[in-house]
Amino acid sequence: MFKRLNKKNAGKDRAVEKSGLTKSLDENVKLFQEVLKDDETLVIRRLNNKYLKSARFALIYFEGMIKPDIINENIIRPLIQQNLKEEILENNLVEELRQKIIAASDVFETRDIYQVCGALAYGDTVLIVDGFDSVLVINSKGWHTRGIEEPLSEKIVRGPREGFNESIMMNLSLIRRKIKNPGLKIQFREIGVQTRTKVCICYLEGTACEKIVEELRHRLDKIDIDGILDSGYIQELIRDEPFSPFDTIGITERPDIAAAKLLEGRIALLVDGSPFALTLPFLFIEYFQTNEDYYNNYFFGSVNRLLRVAAGLLSIAVPAIYVALVTFHQEMIPTPLLLSISAARQGVPFPTIVEALLMLTVFELLREAGTRIPTTVGQAVSIVGALVLGQAAVDARFVSAPIVIIAAFTGITALLSIKSQGAAIFFRLVFLFLGSMIGVFGIIFSFLGLIIHLMSLRSFGVPYMLNISSLKGQDVKDTAIRAPWWHMRLRPPLIAAKNMERQKKAN
Repeated sequence: MFKRLNKKNAGKDRAVEKSGLTKSLDENVKLFQEVLKDDETLVIRRLNNKYLKSARFALIYFEGMIKPDIINENIIRPLIQQNLKEEILENNLVEELRQKIIAASDVFETRDIYQVCGALAYGDTVLIVDGFDSVLVINSKGWHTRGIEEPLSEKIVRGPREGFNESIMMNLSLIRRKIKNPGLKIQFREIGVQTRTKVCICYLEGTACEKIVEELRHRLDKIDIDGILDSGYIQELIRDEPFSPFDTIGITERPDIAAAKLLEGRIALLVDGSPFALTLPFLFIEYFQTNEDYYNNYFFGSVNRLLRVAAGLLSIAVPAIYVALVTFHQEMIPTPLLLSISAARQGVPFPTIVEALLMLTVFELLREAGTRIPTTVGQAVSIVGALVLGQAAVDARFVSAPIVIIAAFTGITALLSIKSQGAAIFFRLVFLFLGSMIGVFGIIFSFLGLIIHLMSLRSFGVPYMLNISSLKGQDVKDTAIRAPWWHMRLRPPLIAAKNMERQKKAN
């Protein structure tokens, strides 16, 4: 990875490449001052051992990125006060310091200036020793991170309250606490020419499909971008079907969900600086699954999941069905209801399709405003805005009362499957336009097109609608319903291809 970065920076840092590290302490210090110039957080501390005057050192680190106690107690104090003898200097002082003097959890020797600069930016300390053309990189990270909290985007009633934060090492520790298995493999990449962001691949060896793991490595290695600031960058760069509104890579802020996916044979991708882990392959049914389904009684979990599936379909189709019935198929509406709708539309100047588009747009505006406005006033603005605007629009005869009900019902059902919101908005408009042009036939054609599109999707080679269309009882036990644990003996096919058995069959 560093070789690749060297090539990309060749035009910018030719002077550094030509000079490199030397055996002179002063020249090496000057080199780092040149490479890291105009950075006022850079600290260079020169030291001498009180017993061996010829042993000269220099410490380099960035203020605010390190833990001062580690520097003072584990590096500076031993270097100054330890009794270094002449024979140590004559042998390999750098190796002696690494093995016997520096009291830090991680110390390694390197001559790669780019690796050194990357370590400095990540909170490590560099020790330069006079007379040697290699340096020691010492783990001294001390920057602050957000505490472990319950994720705001995935709140639950029952289950663990832990959530990922922006520290990749902290996130890995949360996963390791749940899967205490030496088969849990963790592999790092650095992506981003400028940011050099750490990205971690996690999977269970012997359970995950090796072909999918290899395909993920291949796609990550092909990424060539200046910076990665969130896992969303990678999600977009490595996904299948980039022009589809449906996600083919899942996201989660919860360690228990990530661990559950790993146990099923999936792969988790963590990005330093992002609390959202990516999970793959991702299937369509996962939009409607929550971790709470597996913590509660399976009857209750199944009912809730069926509600979410029904709500997802209704959020797409309800506005189109209303417009199609009112515009083309009045005979299908009960007479009292038709008369009520007709009376409510008296004086409204716009056709039904325009009413629907206006109200759906207003609802999306209110939803976005409630999301972006500070939490203290967000809910108040959303509720008051919906009540005031809806009532005022009806009183002013801009829209009819039934369309306000339809828009509100659509918005509520959409919130039950919030992760599919982008795709739902797109297909809601498709259904609405076709339903307004050719009635129920347009809705049927739209639904057929949606099914064909979903059937054509793949997530890392795995069919997007895996198990949903299966006729095997074992395959559908964790789709629209959640079967009891003693019936879900097998993992999903094609995903956990190497180890399908989740639990032994009861005698």
